[in-house]
Amino acid sequence: MRLKLALLDLNNGTPNQGIRCLKEILEGYEHVLDWEIFDVRAKCEIPDTGYDIYLSSGGPGSPLDGDGVWDVQYYDLIDQIWDWNLSDQASKKYVFFICHSFQMVCNHFKLGSIVPRKSMSFGTFPVHKTEAGAQELVFDGLNDPFYAADFRRWQFIQPDLEQFEALGASILALEKIRPHVPLERAIMAVRFSPEMIGVQFHPEADADGMIEHFKKEELKKEIIRKHGKDKYNSLMCDLSIPKRIEHTHNTVIPNFMEDAITSLLSMKQDKVTIAMG
Repeated sequence: MRLKLALLDLNNGTPNQGIRCLKEILEGYEHVLDWEIFDVRAKCEIPDTGYDIYLSSGGPGSPLDGDGVWDVQYYDLIDQIWDWNLSDQASKKYVFFICHSFQMVCNHFKLGSIVPRKSMSFGTFPVHKTEAGAQELVFDGLNDPFYAADFRRWQFIQPDLEQFEALGASILALEKIRPHVPLERAIMAVRFSPEMIGVQFHPEADADGMIEHFKKEELKKEIIRKHGKDKYNSLMCDLSIPKRIEHTHNTVIPNFMEDAITSLLSMKQDKVTIAMG
């Protein structure tokens, strides 16, 4: 019995490390999983609801912008999956949202404000669990705080707690504590439903791959031009610390995948048993 996964690429054709990392993670599940990539923004490739699991990537630009085509179809897919999970179906559909797509969905569900950051978050930073996050299966095994790769020009803040309650959603994590900065801490993770979860960082990021990526001369020059040499050196120093983000890489998405696969196979087996009756 095999499962199907749709990898939703929201990078809009921009070179990135995220899709490579996600592909490498998925290779560990080839014994039970068939997966397909959809170029959502650049080619308006939107899967149907015929998949069991959906991974939705990060991406560049404003999470509030779209062309009125791909974004409308993307949100329609999310609504269809939501309705599917609410209906009396024999099996559910699991979704994991990363950074850009997380911000898009938080805005779609009207959970709070999506606004530009005062300055771009760029590097690896501590993420603090909430009370709900301490009980979250996807975070099981992570320290509090744990470290994550975080590259954001936008942020999700000012949660509408009434809307959270109406949706049945919960806040799982907040960004680093900054006592010297009089700014609201961004919400870094949300459990939208038993099957849907998202994070405002990059749990797929691997330290070795990022080090090699940021060593590229053109990219190094671009980062120094935009963020300064101190910021670049700080990033490379953080990435060189063993286990700083590697533990997050080895925990968050694998925990999600294990939970989704185990639950789905159990549901499908029950369905077969009932059908054979």
